Formats: sequence, C-alpha cells, structure tokens
Amino acid sequence: MSALAPLLQAFFTDRLIAQRHASEHTIASYRDTFRLLLGYAVAKTGKKPSALDIADLDVALIAGFLDHLEHDRRNSVRTRNNRLAAIHSMFGYAALHHPEHAAVIQRVLAIPVKRYERRMLTWLTNTEVDALLAAPDRRTWTGQRDHALLVLAIQTGLRISELITLTRADIHLGAGAHVHCIGKGRKQRATPLTPLTVQVLRGWLTAHPGGPHDPLFATRTGHRLSRDALEHRLTGYLATARSSCLSLRGKHVTIHTLRHTCAMRLLESGTDVTVIALWLGHEKLATAQIYLHADMAQKERAIARVTPPGTRPGRYIPTDPLLTFLEQL
Repeated sequence: MSALAPLLQAFFTDRLIAQRHASEHTIASYRDTFRLLLGYAVAKTGKKPSALDIADLDVALIAGFLDHLEHDRRNSVRTRNNRLAAIHSMFGYAALHHPEHAAVIQRVLAIPVKRYERRMLTWLTNTEVDALLAAPDRRTWTGQRDHALLVLAIQTGLRISELITLTRADIHLGAGAHVHCIGKGRKQRATPLTPLTVQVLRGWLTAHPGGPHDPLFATRTGHRLSRDALEHRLTGYLATARSSCLSLRGKHVTIHTLRHTCAMRLLESGTDVTVIALWLGHEKLATAQIYLHADMAQKERAIARVTPPGTRPGRYIPTDPLLTFLEQL
C-alpha cells in the first residue's frame, strides 16, 4: 500500500475528527471530494485507489480534476472552489508528515481559487412570504410541521443544517423565548422568537408531544428530515404559492432564500448590520455586507440626501412672495 492511503485515513480520523471536531456535514463534503478525486485519478492513471501515491496527485492531475468538475459534471465555480479547499486542507496536513513530497505538495497548495461573479441576492417580499406560509395544508400532520418549520426559518434565518438538527429541547417558549442552535464552526447561538413564532411552535409542540431529544421537525418514522427532503417540500409549496402570487414565478427560491429574507427584513426595520451578522451567526462582519449592497431602498434614501448638482451651498432662503407671483404668470 502506498503512502496516500494511510495519509488520507489519518487526515479524516486524526485531523478532521480528533483535532478539529469537524461537523458531519464537513466530513461528508470532504469525503465526497476525495471519492470524486480518486475516481478521476484512477481513470487517468489506471491504478487502483489503494495503489495511488501522493506523487500521482500532482498539480496537473488536480487541475484536470477541477476542470472536470466544471465542464463534465457541470458544477458551479463555488462548488469547484469548495472541492479545492478540501484538497488544500489534506495537502496542508500531508506537508507535516511527508516532507519528501514537499515539491508536489507546495505546487498543489499554490493552485488558486477561481473568481466568479456574485449574483444579486434573492429574498421574498411580505406578500410572497404570506403566500408561501399559506401553502401547507394545516389540516394534515405534515402541513402543520412544514408550516411551523417555514415560520421558524423565515423569522430566525437559520441555515438548513441548523433547522434539521434542532431538537425539541432547543426551543424555549417561556420568558425570553428563543431557539438554541449550533452553527458553523460549532458556534452556539440563541436567536429570539417573536410572539407569532412562539404561538405557532407552541401549537406544534402541544399537538404532537415527544421527548426533549426528539427532532423538532421529524419524519413520520421519527427521524430528522434530510436536506433533500426539506428542499423537496419547499419546491412543492412554491408551486402552490405561485398560483396566487405571480411575483414568485420569476424567482429561484431555496431554503437559503428564507435566510436572506430574514436578513433583509431586519435591515429594512433599521437593524444595524453588525446585529444582523450576530443574528445569522456570520463569523465575519463582511459577510453581512452583502445585504447592504442588495437593499435598493437604502441606496435610494442615500441619493435623496445628496445635494443636486449645480446647487450653491448655503442656507435655504424662501423666495419673496411677490417675486414668486410674477414668475408664475
């Protein structure tokens, strides 16, 4: 067996799990990256995965793999960069344990991320939110669950990974009502709940009792919802909502769009962008700046405050009434 196989195993068990305590989502993402990379390397070299060596994963093969992701698998540039980040992480670990491959490792680590155009944010207006929340049939068990989930997602802006991992014990509906979650980087945060959200969640928990460690939004079998299932449910409700809300027909909406909707609602209410960053669990304040760029209302208010060109500075002096009369003749 070559040095690559034990290195890759140690990277997952020692670096990601033991040292970094990486989340299940991170481990799954890195696992998929190396499954794809090894499959590509096998096709190019003709070797078995266990026979591949570190030297086989040189800069030419990695670059070819990244192009393969974009052109053959039709992955976005962002996905391509995420795969490269996983590869960089593993090769950074390899640099500490296999200095004999330093030249190959350094060339791979030097592969830059690819720049791309950022699309304008999509979020829902109040009318669109009302149409979406009215779509679930609350006469059914799944309709009640999905309605409560959508209300919570729009009000709190939780990520999809945070929503599906919530337990009943994470919801506190007494004084200082809030939801507790563990976000990216295993950072804990508490997000306040509005009276409407408290009312909806209290109705859901009361009508469908369970243990404190049960999933807040479970399937019929008691397991937590998957990411794909949640997106699939949202797609169905959007089809219903579009029949009564025409503006939704031209929008591409995902669960992450509900997160943007929460942020834009906070911004429109006058909430400072630093508070929005804390609310959403952003590690960097700059991440929340995208909402400022997307808010046309704030830009229009800024333009209104700008002195028109050609206006001489000074205090405003009203025109004499007699001169005003003559000018209007």
